[in-house]
Amino acid sequence: MQKPIHHQGPRGLDRRTLLAAGLGAFGLNAVPAFGASTFPDRHITLVLPFPGGGMFDAVLRAMGNAAAQDLGQPIVLNHKPGAGGVSGTAGLAMMNEADGYTLSVMHNSVIRHPHITKVSWDPVKDFTYITGLASLTTGIAVAADAPWKSLEELLADAKARPGQITWGNVGATSANRIYAQRLAKAAGVEINFIPYKGGAEQVAAVLGGHLHVYGDPAFGAMAMSGKLRLLATFTEQRLPRWQQVPTVKELGHDLVIQSPVGIVAPKGLDPAIALRLQKALQKATQNADYQRLSAEYDLVPWLLDGAAYQQYASAQFVREKQMLDEIGFKPS
Repeated sequence: MQKPIHHQGPRGLDRRTLLAAGLGAFGLNAVPAFGASTFPDRHITLVLPFPGGGMFDAVLRAMGNAAAQDLGQPIVLNHKPGAGGVSGTAGLAMMNEADGYTLSVMHNSVIRHPHITKVSWDPVKDFTYITGLASLTTGIAVAADAPWKSLEELLADAKARPGQITWGNVGATSANRIYAQRLAKAAGVEINFIPYKGGAEQVAAVLGGHLHVYGDPAFGAMAMSGKLRLLATFTEQRLPRWQQVPTVKELGHDLVIQSPVGIVAPKGLDPAIALRLQKALQKATQNADYQRLSAEYDLVPWLLDGAAYQQYASAQFVREKQMLDEIGFKPS
């Protein structure tokens, strides 16, 4: 009996094989489109690379709640502190896949970190930049009952008592720490700089009499309550609600800190999902609670789309190296 003949296509593939291949190709093309169109279908985790109880808790919770209304899914804050705000964000650079369900706050400390120590990730290439949010304002504050009424008085005392004035910053290599060191060098004084894990811990140390100077953002609430005295700010101009407080620059030291934060995801995120997140998060910054809290912490709006944020990160990576070289920093 003659055997039946299978009709074959190119290179000897039969019709069933071709049909299977066609369905497979359809599936590969359809899954990402389907995923983007249905995103999100579960909660989104937002990593905060700082300890709980600080400024970011309140501000980003307000943003997350507002964005959740637009996205239709909750945004859950997950604290992962360490390395001065680096470890939690860096964890995203190690993720193999990006699906939009894990995001992180990005601070310039992450962009700076590869210049400080050897790492296996690249801050420019290993993240999907979603949106810029706001720029932090750095202050120089002391306890309300401290003897110094001005920055000039503080620096004069530091000159009279070398190494005895203690000055706190979050992280040992933060921009705030570096600029404080530059200020001390310019003023010809020796100050004892002490790193802290978070702003709340640092404030507690000042109020408890264990630290002389608070040198970071998020001073507003304590200064407004009368517990801290704000001596100066590292800003280009005086802050709207602190018109009586001079800038470091106007006091004769040309030092202005740019300290923006934004939101990133692991690299390779579907552009449609990235755009969905960008729109929802930027819309959330118009929320009344977010704006109220941003004003309370003296945040300056810094809204960038993903492409502009990526370009900023690339340029900032170069600037961070130049800044560290300027103070003679040697990487470990």
